[in-house]
Amino acid sequence: MGQIRAEIEVWGTVLFVDASTGDDEEDMQLGIDKVREFAIHVDEVFSTYKSDSVISQLRRNEISIESTSDEVKDVWNRCAFARDITEGAFDPWAVVGGFDPSGLVKGWAADKCAEIMLAEGAKHVQVNAAGDLSLRGGHFDSGNILPWSIGIVNPENRQEIVQVFNIMDGAIATSGTYERGAHILDPHTGLIAIGARSATVIGPDGGLTDALATALMVEGRDGAIWFSHPDLAEYSAWVVDRHEDVAWSVGPESLKGG
Repeated sequence: MGQIRAEIEVWGTVLFVDASTGDDEEDMQLGIDKVREFAIHVDEVFSTYKSDSVISQLRRNEISIESTSDEVKDVWNRCAFARDITEGAFDPWAVVGGFDPSGLVKGWAADKCAEIMLAEGAKHVQVNAAGDLSLRGGHFDSGNILPWSIGIVNPENRQEIVQVFNIMDGAIATSGTYERGAHILDPHTGLIAIGARSATVIGPDGGLTDALATALMVEGRDGAIWFSHPDLAEYSAWVVDRHEDVAWSVGPESLKGG
């Protein structure tokens, strides 16, 4: 079993890649190199901190979305879809300074990184972009292929795992106050979001799970209704309430956890 792991410092965090293949002769270092190159590219295009990035130019109205690459238009359109399906709880346009896709692009990029590793021969892949995970093919354990086990920690105590999800293929994103404190703003009010303490979303698309988790931090229980939409039939959520020491879930089979 060939396996490779890498930590890539980018986007103001660490991108972790764990990939393996059933072929001991397979060299996946090329995949890691391509992931690193792509991650740097994402930062150069989508960063709101780099003054010469495409997004920074959009925010200053120096260019129009029509003049950008298909890649940027894709993220723009995905953001618009997430805004509409969450009734504005996720709204990259309702941000000081203009359009900011940060709440979606990290999960979107994690998916792209996972696909790069698959293209270079990996069979089992985990990409972790600081809470936004893209998972492919489960993981290889003593001759068996098992689901990836992803633990969710207590937002008030990082040493305590309060829920575990087992995922073969898909994405899982968690938003909360873990790394950056109370940093998510309510687009409706411009104030700190008070809907939830922690929100985890599981589904097939990393960008959308990322955006939905952010939106649930804003809306809390009121956001459960979104998951009745046909476009979210494959998505699930597990949320820790802001004001009560309880969690609730919504989605297919009410979230099979471990």
